[in-house]
Amino acid sequence: MYGPRVIASMSIVLVVFAVATYFLQGSAVATFWQTILCAILLQTGYFLCVLFLVSRERAARARKAAESGSVSRSSDGAISGEIRPSTSHLKVSDH
Repeated sequence: MYGPRVIASMSIVLVVFAVATYFLQGSAVATFWQTILCAILLQTGYFLCVLFLVSRERAARARKAAESGSVSRSSDGAISGEIRPSTSHLKVSDH
């Protein structure tokens, strides 16, 4: 989910919502407050979706690390297992 696309889409939805609400009710004040409420609901939904995607990605990474068997993370966040640094790119010299 890209931020600029979400903001543009949310703005278009809010404009359409405001126009429809104004034509249905005829009150600018009611339209304003209902559009503000709609914006809050949209933003809350977006936040919850991003939170879900982040937690799903975190679980997938933890599962992948557990399958490799090198590092595992307990429920309290502690790391256990053998950690092997990748040093194949380092060159050793006598200089």
